[in-house]
Amino acid sequence: MTEPAVATVPQPDHLAPANDSAPHSPNTLIKDLWGGLAAMLVALPSAIAFGVTIYAPLGASYAAQGAIAGILGTTAVGVVAASFGGTKRLISAPCAPAVAVLAAFAIEMTQKSLSAPAILLMMALIALICGLLQIGFGLVGLGRLIKYMPYPVVSGYLSGVGLIIIISQIPKFLAVPKATHFWQGVLSPSLWKWQSVTVGAVTIAVMILAPRITKAVPAAILSLLSGMIAYFAVASADHSLLTLAGNKLVIGPLASSSVSFLDTIVSRWRAFGGFDLSQIDLLIYPALTLAVLLSIDTLKTCVVLDTVTRSRHNSNRELIGQGLGNLASTAIGGVPGSGQMGATMVNVSSGAQTRLSGVIEGVLALVAFLVLGKLIAWVPIAALAGILIVVGARMFDRNSLDLLKSRSTVLDFAVIVTVVVVAETVSLIAASGIGVCLAILLFLREQSRDMVVRTKSYGNERFSRQMRNRREMEILQKRGDCTVIFELQGSLFFGTADQLYTVLEPEIKCRTYLVLDMRRVQSVDFTAAHMMELVEDIMSERNGMVIFSHTPSRAPSGQNMADYFKQIGLSRQERHARLFPHLDAALEWIEDRILEAEHVERTPEKPWDLSELDVLRERKPETIAALQASTEIRKFKAGETIFAFGTDGGDLYLIRQGSVRIMMPLTGRSPHHLSTFGRGDVFGELSFMDQAPRSAEAVAQTDTEVYVLTRERFDALLNEHHMLAVNLLEWIASVMAGRLRRTNTELRYLKES
Repeated sequence: MTEPAVATVPQPDHLAPANDSAPHSPNTLIKDLWGGLAAMLVALPSAIAFGVTIYAPLGASYAAQGAIAGILGTTAVGVVAASFGGTKRLISAPCAPAVAVLAAFAIEMTQKSLSAPAILLMMALIALICGLLQIGFGLVGLGRLIKYMPYPVVSGYLSGVGLIIIISQIPKFLAVPKATHFWQGVLSPSLWKWQSVTVGAVTIAVMILAPRITKAVPAAILSLLSGMIAYFAVASADHSLLTLAGNKLVIGPLASSSVSFLDTIVSRWRAFGGFDLSQIDLLIYPALTLAVLLSIDTLKTCVVLDTVTRSRHNSNRELIGQGLGNLASTAIGGVPGSGQMGATMVNVSSGAQTRLSGVIEGVLALVAFLVLGKLIAWVPIAALAGILIVVGARMFDRNSLDLLKSRSTVLDFAVIVTVVVVAETVSLIAASGIGVCLAILLFLREQSRDMVVRTKSYGNERFSRQMRNRREMEILQKRGDCTVIFELQGSLFFGTADQLYTVLEPEIKCRTYLVLDMRRVQSVDFTAAHMMELVEDIMSERNGMVIFSHTPSRAPSGQNMADYFKQIGLSRQERHARLFPHLDAALEWIEDRILEAEHVERTPEKPWDLSELDVLRERKPETIAALQASTEIRKFKAGETIFAFGTDGGDLYLIRQGSVRIMMPLTGRSPHHLSTFGRGDVFGELSFMDQAPRSAEAVAQTDTEVYVLTRERFDALLNEHHMLAVNLLEWIASVMAGRLRRTNTELRYLKES
């Protein structure tokens, strides 16, 4: 299962990423100009159509005003969103979600017999609230959620958008009547306009072949010019195409000259003074719906743009920029908008490099209407359709077919197909939601399959670092199987709780101590914690204990697991559960309980004497006295350092009373506990033997007394009592060999686990 992150989709060479951080060179400016021009040619006709659609319910006389509102929206949203947004090369303009919400609202209000000026004002307020909400979304950080979009969803969305673009442009490519059903138009060649098909075919051919010939001029521009040339070539045979009136194969006049920009702006606010605040509740839901749809539409386009250009956008900044753009559009009487997929892809295909291309697109939309209105009127619709069909085809993620080659990724491919199908049959918003839900379900499925138990061992296989004598070790090896140790890993949540209980259940019925090592656990949810409470209840019936070790104060997920267990009451003293900072501390505590049950006296009251040393038991009193004379007794308080890491010194220490912990300092981390020595144990033997600096540090765990034998005094002892010194060396070697064997056992266990 693919993790919830956006991966890179291989794209054609002409979609290679640009260096957005580079200064605006003349070459970059030219590319942005080409991109902005091409994007304007795609976005402007749609914006005009969207404006007319929104204003149409108000009456035929508002159609021209709607067209101008579409142009104003293209200018305002395009310039402001590009200037303040967080996405390079994104083109923002009036869009389909705005049409869906505002046109439906206009129809509903006309059915309630509200006047057209009042409806216009209410739509303006909806757009105003929408812009404010989008700014709020960005400020509180909701834009970050889009970064967790799983790759199969992005791939499906990318392919779905491409298919939608193609399907929406085929009727325009064929020039079938508007009322014709899609399949009827596609399957009925008699309805096709050969003139339109010819122009579109020429445009598509140039769009595909142009990058192979030259990259100096964007393919979208060359193909559009070729489409216009093809149109006038066809018109030489069909002179009816040389007139704009009633010509459905070209964009046609942009708007009626009887309606001015000033009239459009002023008329939006004429009824403001008469607005009834009691009707504000009628605006909240449409405004919230519009804000959510426009935000999702924009951020989805940003994700696709990131995939195509291998870049990264700032989601929260983009939402703020979109909100400001919609506020600006509302202020001048324009239609609200969002990041537009088709125009953005054309912008990228035309070589745009920076956000300046979006500003240029917005400015050119206004300039085009004011200056080039007559020329734009002759742009063939089939040429625009041909460009978008190629853009849509390039958006298909062909690499997703590779997911069918492996059984482990077939379900990921199913997510992609589902997203595409829902996008075509319902909507892109629904497709995204369903895709995310499916991706989450697959992720949970994979997580629940992962084994949460990394290793299992028993108390007669793993021991604490407390040095024990031979009798104690025999007892622990015999009775240690009353302890079972589970090293857990991954996330303990509702999807893995049952799996963990299934593994623990056979052991909790026959063990006295259940140790759960949590060092590799990512997180724990309430379901898993409740399951652990159940295990603790079962253990308590047999007077058993649940031991948690290494519960991190900051897990990789950020969770403070130790505090969480305390909050839910799992580690209360009256319960049969305990928390230990490390596994070694837990094992040492358990071993002490086992030895106490066997009536083994761990700490005799009298201090240990050198005469108890095995190699001295058959020695003469004067020999023992000679050794005692060569040593000195030193006392250390609990927590006091006996020797530090890296220090010089060849002293040998024998513990007379108390206990000593040997620690390995680690850079940036807590020291690692190597071992704990008690009464009669020896430490410091490595430096004593090789005279090298200390490889660890020794700290008194309790108030401690030690015998200290310096290397100088040992050398003197070697001269005077040769056999005694040799026997001491043999004893030290035996101790070191035993510790090495124990280390080998631990290494073998770690290797096997």
